[in-house]
Amino acid sequence: MNSMRDIKQRISNVSSVEQIVKAMDMVASTKLVKARAQLEGVRPICYELKRVVEELGRQKESKNHVFYEERKVKNSLYIILTSNSGLSGSYNANIMARSLKHMNQGKNEKILAVGSRGHEYFKKKNKNIIHAITDMADAQVYYGTERIAKKVMEFYLAGEIEEVFVAYTHFGTVLNYEPIVEKLLPLPMAGMMDEDDGIRKYEPDINTFIDHTIPLYLHMSLFRAFSESHTSEQAARMVNMDAAGKNASEIIEDLTRMYNRKRQANITQELSEIVGGANNLN
Repeated sequence: MNSMRDIKQRISNVSSVEQIVKAMDMVASTKLVKARAQLEGVRPICYELKRVVEELGRQKESKNHVFYEERKVKNSLYIILTSNSGLSGSYNANIMARSLKHMNQGKNEKILAVGSRGHEYFKKKNKNIIHAITDMADAQVYYGTERIAKKVMEFYLAGEIEEVFVAYTHFGTVLNYEPIVEKLLPLPMAGMMDEDDGIRKYEPDINTFIDHTIPLYLHMSLFRAFSESHTSEQAARMVNMDAAGKNASEIIEDLTRMYNRKRQANITQELSEIVGGANNLN
């Protein structure tokens, strides 16, 4: 930068960006608190439903049920959860890379993309996107995942797909979140029955019980995956905004020092010129 005016303008610009970054950091922090509360509420429900589903998988009658029987896989459905906006570091890149790696197994995959980032990415990769959702509000996630679960069930029962995966980011801590591809359907047949499993009775019968339990399990599994991803997204955005704010502060400090040095040099030069002019008059 050649002039003090340019430096001053740059300081003003960076300061404006710093204020925006700090505001976004505060918004992400607030959303993170709400997202974690929702996640902590849904996890126990999903874990208990998973226990029930695994228990059902240990029953002999479940072996030939449509939700448990193994099929010859021709078409796989991937439900991929990404964000609608950026500024979240490697959050989107990691889950998209993990999904793409899982797909490269010679299968004919179909994609249900949730989030504009994932939709744009897999569209560029010429993947078979059968449905895209880019306008789901945070307050509508529960009912939105219910609609997705119903759509997935229709595809699965109609034989259009033979297996279903959900790709999401599992939240551990604010600094630790991991991209995961998890199989939802068909459900795994478990091993040996426990003693309690053998005496448990299902009303009116086990097949009807499975027919009513699995749609709820699928819905809540998707809801948990959304909650995991949303919490991870807000954590990633908060961390990145915090880092961006610190970088902006450092840039402002460097520019301020540069401005002060130039200002001091100009003052020194002016004093030298005044002294030199006074000496010439004498």
